[in-house]
Amino acid sequence: MLFNIPYLEWIGYFGSVIVAVSLTMSSIKKLRWYNLLGAAVFSFYGFAIGALPVGFLNLFIVVADTYYIYKMYSFKESFKSLLVSASDSYLNYYIDFYKNEIKDYFPAFNKSILTDKNVFAFLLLRNEVVVGVFVGTKEEQSLKVQLDFVTVAYRDLKPGDFIYKQNIKMIKDLDISCITSITDNKIHQKYLRKMGFERLDSISDTYHKNI
Repeated sequence: MLFNIPYLEWIGYFGSVIVAVSLTMSSIKKLRWYNLLGAAVFSFYGFAIGALPVGFLNLFIVVADTYYIYKMYSFKESFKSLLVSASDSYLNYYIDFYKNEIKDYFPAFNKSILTDKNVFAFLLLRNEVVVGVFVGTKEEQSLKVQLDFVTVAYRDLKPGDFIYKQNIKMIKDLDISCITSITDNKIHQKYLRKMGFERLDSISDTYHKNI
């Protein structure tokens, strides 16, 4: 017993908290995993206190979550980069629509960069759905990332792996040998390191990747 509450009851509270947290997840994959864990704890709690409806209901949720998690991990996803001009209407609409979120990761980004004659842009498609946008400017043999944004529901490492690893030939074909990105956002810095970028020095917020 803890704080005059039986340990078994604490297990019920713990399961409730995990289920509640799962509903705050913007990522479907994370939602499923958290919901699976919470339902498993709640199922144990239900059977332990003799509440069979609670136990069986949450056991069903565990089975359902397991099935959909299996489908998500076994599904073969398709990625494609669609080169567009800086004046492309959908590109501009996408940037305008997500401008507030974009500011969080790329506070220095300004749409005026799209008028630069050396701008390079493409839409990122995931299973034929536009999930992100990439904008860079070419400076000799270097590509400076101006924007590398993916909508939150698809914000795992797969889009980055496609852009900076699987689809890197498209960038190489532009006679580019180095990619640079400047950001002071800690989450984005962590993402860049996972994509093979290295910080230029301990003070600078500039990251680079040789290709």
